[in-house]
Amino acid sequence: MSSRYPIFDRSKLVIQPLAARKHDMSLADLLPLDATEPAFAHPQLGTVATRLAEARQRGAARILMLGAHVLKVGVSRQLVDLIERGWLTHLAFNGAGAIHDYELARIGASTESVARYIRSGEFGLWQETGILNEWIAEAAERELGLGENIGRRIAESDFPHRDLSVFAAAYRCGVPATVHVGVGYDIIHEHPNCDGAALGKASYRDFLIFTKMVEQLEGGVMLSYGSAIMGPEVYLKALSMARNVAHREGREIRHFLTAVFDLVPIQGDYHRELPKSDPGYYFRPHKTILVRTVADGGESIYFCGDHRATLPALRRLILEEAGK
Repeated sequence: MSSRYPIFDRSKLVIQPLAARKHDMSLADLLPLDATEPAFAHPQLGTVATRLAEARQRGAARILMLGAHVLKVGVSRQLVDLIERGWLTHLAFNGAGAIHDYELARIGASTESVARYIRSGEFGLWQETGILNEWIAEAAERELGLGENIGRRIAESDFPHRDLSVFAAAYRCGVPATVHVGVGYDIIHEHPNCDGAALGKASYRDFLIFTKMVEQLEGGVMLSYGSAIMGPEVYLKALSMARNVAHREGREIRHFLTAVFDLVPIQGDYHRELPKSDPGYYFRPHKTILVRTVADGGESIYFCGDHRATLPALRRLILEEAGK
């Protein structure tokens, strides 16, 4: 039995080279490691650095979930450095995060103007970016994670800026970098070579890789940077699965720190869930990461600020903690 409904004919699409695209982000926007960091101060930021050091000492998970915007503000060097120094045991991205990392490594630029290219129907339809679909199909065929194969491919490439790739650094260091996609969310889903089955298979493996890491979260740290939907939702399901098994094995996953870094101000006590009548109730990082999942023994902290300031500030305190 086949569907009654017609589908869009992707063979009619015109796919252009990235050289024809104007970019809103380039290498000049990346923050150097030794740059004076943008001003950011918070009395509890040092607590996160201390908890990360304690988790590292006991071998517990140190998870970073992040939205693509974190890469777009130019902190790839800081992320690569934290990976190489062994401070993170897992990074989890949405699909756009993988795309920006790949484009930056390949051409030293990323981010197109939606307003400019949606008018002409060119948005997202770039030849080199579509190669990611081939890598995803390869990941599915070889039983690899989606992020794992992207990291491997970039690390083994001759891309001129592969040293800036967070995925390649994670692959080199044996740190899982997973990609949690929603079908239709990303520009590579527009391309004729996108295989939905391969996309789902590879990304679902990433979800299971992520859940395996969450099993090690007792005594650990889970950081969420700029992920309003993917981070909270994927973490919530993974934690439920991990706790399900832990309960039957006589273990606990209750005592850990969650920290959310975002741009949205939270009014009042962020340790309390807002009523459904308040629009803030639907900001998932608040109710899921800061309240519900730490209600039985964990702790949580919220930081409101620009990622270009908060991540370098956290890295500085982590390095200071390491030097104690």
